[in-house]
Amino acid sequence: MLAKAPSLPADEVIVDLEDAVAAEDKAEARRLAVAALGRGPLARTTALRVNGRHTPWWEGDLRAAAEARPDVVVLPKVESPEDVAAAAELLPDGIGLEAQIETARGLAEAERVAGAGHGLEALVFGPADLAASLGVPVLTIGAGATDYALARVLAAARASGLQALDGPHARLGDDLGLVLSARRALDHGYDGKWVIHPSQIEPVNRIFTPSTADLERARRLLDAAAGAARFESELVDEASRKLAESLLRRAALLS
Repeated sequence: MLAKAPSLPADEVIVDLEDAVAAEDKAEARRLAVAALGRGPLARTTALRVNGRHTPWWEGDLRAAAEARPDVVVLPKVESPEDVAAAAELLPDGIGLEAQIETARGLAEAERVAGAGHGLEALVFGPADLAASLGVPVLTIGAGATDYALARVLAAARASGLQALDGPHARLGDDLGLVLSARRALDHGYDGKWVIHPSQIEPVNRIFTPSTADLERARRLLDAAAGAARFESELVDEASRKLAESLLRRAALLS
C-alpha cells in the first residue's frame, strides 16, 4: 500500500498508527512508517496519524514523527487546546497539525480546539468515534453523522481560518452512498473527505472539484453590475459575489 501511494491522485496520504493498527503491532507499524516517510513524499501532502494523547504510544509516535518529518501530523480524539499544544511541543517547526473532532467533549470544545494555534491547519470530522461517544446506534464507519455535528465542526474551523475535512465512508462498493456522503459534506462547506480505498478517490475528487460551468458562472457573476442587479433571471447582490469568490478560491486551492 505504501509503495502504491505515490501513484494515486490523492491530495494527502495518511500513514496511520492509530485505529488501523492492533496494539501488539504498534511498535512495528511505527518503525515501518518512519522508513516509508524517509523514502520521500507519498502525495502532495504526506501525513502521519499518531495515537491519542492518553495512550502509551503517544509520545513515542510524536518523537518518531519528529524524526520522519511528514508534512502533517494528524492528532486523533482531540478534546482541548492543550492536546494540540502538548503535541506541538514534541515536534519541530514546519510540521503542520490536523485535529480530529471525534468525541462528545471534542465536539463541545471544537471552537477552543480550532483556536489552539501551534501550526494547526485543519479540523477533521471523525464520524465513527463521535457516533460511539454520542451513543448513536450504528455499526458502520461514516453512518450516524448529524447535520448539527458536521455544521459545528465546520463553523469552528472557519472561525479560526482552518480547513475542514470529513471522515471516511467505510462501505466499499457502495458508490451511491459514497457520493451522497461526499455531497453532504460539500453542501455543509467542507473542503474534502477522507477515503480508505483507491476506488473512492475519483468520485470524491469529482464531488469536491467545482465544475467548469459553475466556475464560468462565478466569473460572469463577478462581472455583473455592482449592488443589487438582475443576473440570468436571478437577483444578485454583494452577498452573491462573496459566494462566487468563495467558489473560485476553492478551485484555486485544488489546482
